[in-house]
Amino acid sequence: MTAPDVPDRVARTGRPYRLALVGGGPRATYALERLSATVGRLGPGKGLEVRLFDRTGEFGAGQALDAFADELRRRPGAELHLHRAEIVNIEASDDVLTVVTSGGGRHLADEVVLLTGRSHHAPQRTRAGRRLARTAARAGARHIPHPYPMDRELGPGHCGREAVVGCAGMGLTAIDTVLHLTEGRGGRFEAAPGGGLVYRPSGTEPAGIVAFSGSGLFPYARPDNHKASDGSGDHRGTFLTREAVRHLRVNVGSPYPGGGDGRQPQLDFEMDVLPLIVLEMAHLHYLTLFGPGITTLLTRHVMPDYLTFLCGTLASGAGRDCLLAPLETAVGQVTEVLDSVVNGTRTVAEAQLSVSWPVRDVLLHWTRVVFGPSAELSTGRCVERAEPPKLALDGLTSPSALDTAVTGNRFGWDEAVGPVRSQPCPEDFRRRTRAFMERDQRWAVQGNRLNPHKAASDGVWRDLRPVISYAVDDAGLTADSQRTFLNRYVRHHNRLANGAAPEIMAKVLALIVHGLLDVGAGPEARVRPDEPTGRVVVDGPHTGFVRPVDVLVDARTHAFDPRADALPLYRNLLASGTVRLWRNASADGEDFVPGGLDLTPDFHPVRADGSVEPRVTVLGAPSEGARSFLPSALRPDADHYVMRSTLTWLNGFREVLEA
Repeated sequence: MTAPDVPDRVARTGRPYRLALVGGGPRATYALERLSATVGRLGPGKGLEVRLFDRTGEFGAGQALDAFADELRRRPGAELHLHRAEIVNIEASDDVLTVVTSGGGRHLADEVVLLTGRSHHAPQRTRAGRRLARTAARAGARHIPHPYPMDRELGPGHCGREAVVGCAGMGLTAIDTVLHLTEGRGGRFEAAPGGGLVYRPSGTEPAGIVAFSGSGLFPYARPDNHKASDGSGDHRGTFLTREAVRHLRVNVGSPYPGGGDGRQPQLDFEMDVLPLIVLEMAHLHYLTLFGPGITTLLTRHVMPDYLTFLCGTLASGAGRDCLLAPLETAVGQVTEVLDSVVNGTRTVAEAQLSVSWPVRDVLLHWTRVVFGPSAELSTGRCVERAEPPKLALDGLTSPSALDTAVTGNRFGWDEAVGPVRSQPCPEDFRRRTRAFMERDQRWAVQGNRLNPHKAASDGVWRDLRPVISYAVDDAGLTADSQRTFLNRYVRHHNRLANGAAPEIMAKVLALIVHGLLDVGAGPEARVRPDEPTGRVVVDGPHTGFVRPVDVLVDARTHAFDPRADALPLYRNLLASGTVRLWRNASADGEDFVPGGLDLTPDFHPVRADGSVEPRVTVLGAPSEGARSFLPSALRPDADHYVMRSTLTWLNGFREVLEA
């Protein structure tokens, strides 16, 4: 990057400093809250004029944002103006920025902070969007490229009672879509006699909703959180750590082109990082299932191969499971001993003579996890009387839908990311999907500290997400590997650890059981025009599913890409050279441009000519590409990147206030 040819952020004398905030969503709320707490630093005789622009006019969190606005207005020398206006461009000259609205309004600014949040792709600007739009047009189906605002886009005029709605996508946006078309139309969810929910339709819903996606699955229910909100109970990695990533970079990393500028060696996600993720998940899974009493045993078995892997000398080509064999051997020893105790072949005392880990503690922990506290008490009494625990456990089922065999509940990566296999007919896939969702509901209720499946996903893909980002971000992966990570593993993350609450997923399950929501298409479903009928059909290649639809809703969450964005702001900034796209280049000649903007560590955009525009700060979705896992909410009492990035901007802005 070259030195900028424009002035830095400095306060002007004789008039207020003009700050423009573009976007009135949650990030604007955070920014205004911090600004209201800091504006008292205004130097003597200094003024601050803040203009907040939002194209919807629905600013922030309602009364919460109003409170911060009032706080700013009460401050001497500070003014806040709210504008319902879409910003389409920011013109930069040597001495001033001009914020341009869609209506032709022009507002001068000394500094602009872009807080625009997530937009969507214009269908004509992407291959997938064009294909969906063309398919709908050829068969006369209505195409809805973006479901928000739902009151308008998904109203009865677009999705009437006679229509079958095809919902492309099965993530959080799709769940919003499904619930708006059902519960939002007056349908009710009631408690079912045997547990769960039952759906009572209002009669104003669409005739049917067909949900389809690459995986054919909705996200898994997010587990009940039994960890402290301040992060003190979060899982601390044993194998997946920043130190491990640094070792891998040194020992197996590929040099970044032009590495003399301090760039880190690049890793391959599937070969270098994924084995650590899988090992960490399996390790946490088994510690949750059997308790801390086997920690030393597992670590002792795993550590030699783990250290060899970090040195880059483990046998190549072993794949993602290359570190699991020693762990599974140790777990096999544990289950063999426990099984003999449960079935009365050996007493606890006899078994303890042959192992170094606490047999009684591990047995009771496993019993509590699988069967619950009352079974743990009964098992404890059997142990005290030297009786086989099977006397207390025979005939019991697991309230958390876990396998009741000591040798059951084994960890498997394939099972974690693909719990429902393709079936030869739609009804089989529907039935297996319902069964998994019912089981997943019970796992979620058990929570993220007691259920081994949920503990592994939550502890690694949420608690250790910063470590994964550390491995991935800022060209930490080769270009080809980053493409694979974004296309495949971010989706795994979204299903495993970024799903909806159990109450929401219970509603989705009730709609499937009712039959209004159809998931029979299975994985890799597509839409196509059906020549004999002249209609659009959803086609499930692995299940044989074929069903006509009248409306196609694109309910997928789109990655940020100004080239495809439906709104003109970033396209115009890109065209003028005010911003440029971030690029990941690799030593093997591969080049990957995921769509995010090229930003400095302080979130200032790098211009097309390599200079920096310090008067503009870009926070949130536009920094995707170089950074990962951005679509997550602010976590209280935690060092969350949302607030961290806001404070990065504010720390620089304080120099203006105090000047």
